Amino acid sequence: MEQIIGADVGGGNGAAPPIKDTSTKDFMADVMDASAEVPVIVDFWAPWCGPCKQLTPALEKAVTAARGAVRMVKVNIDENQDLAAQLHIQSIPTVFAFKNGKPVDGFQGALPESQIKTWVERLIETHGGAPASSPIDEALDAASAALQAGDVGGASALFGQVLAREPENAKAIAGLAKCYLENGDLERARSLIDGVSGEMTDDADVAAARSSLELAETAAGAAGHTGDARARLSANANDHQARFDLALALYGGGQTEGAIDELVEITRRDRGWNDEAARHQLLKIFEALGPTHELTVGGRRKLSSVLFA
Repeated sequence: MEQIIGADVGGGNGAAPPIKDTSTKDFMADVMDASAEVPVIVDFWAPWCGPCKQLTPALEKAVTAARGAVRMVKVNIDENQDLAAQLHIQSIPTVFAFKNGKPVDGFQGALPESQIKTWVERLIETHGGAPASSPIDEALDAASAALQAGDVGGASALFGQVLAREPENAKAIAGLAKCYLENGDLERARSLIDGVSGEMTDDADVAAARSSLELAETAAGAAGHTGDARARLSANANDHQARFDLALALYGGGQTEGAIDELVEITRRDRGWNDEAARHQLLKIFEALGPTHELTVGGRRKLSSVLFA
């Protein structure tokens, strides 16, 4: 696996990222002709344009990450005024996407990096092909598979190697945090998650790891106390705090399905209890498990049957 991490992670097969400057003379070849193969993004900019200085690097990052599934050319409108006029560019930054010689999408103004990433991914999904596999992606897939198989040490090593190459790789950060959680090292998991900043805090993998951590912290003191909670419930089936404590104890003891059932039961009996604490806890569990996990799918079905009964 060292060979995977140590391999080139630039363009496919060692090629430079598919990003270049173009001109009026080369526009036909660089955009119209090239878009017969993959979508081509055209970034119209100028050196004096402040928003362009924010947008262009974010576009380049998203295109580079696509690993050949999309290309990008940059047009300096000061040096190519005829081309800008022909394409009716009235303000910058302006971005067009071409496929088969025709514009298929576009936007004006600077966008947040997360929206740019989504826009490029949608463009590829609609008009492009699959990006080439990268060594980093292969390592992440191997690490995730190892973690799922219970090889926490192997997964931790792989996630760590990815982070050595890409310190802000959200998937690797989230994966390593989950490795710490599997080993019961909540402190190191918390330190790793708290170190995430900017738009990466909203990344789905990071959010799932954060929910897993918060659940583990909440359940840490509750594990092993199922007997007490059950006794309180036997005395009063509508003791929602007792049922909530039981759910936490079950989750802390690895009985996730049982915890889900108790939280659904609280919602069925009194969905507004404690500012809908049971429903919020359920959503946190679902986020930690992931949207496709069988317990998430089944739990959401149970919750929906209660909420929309």
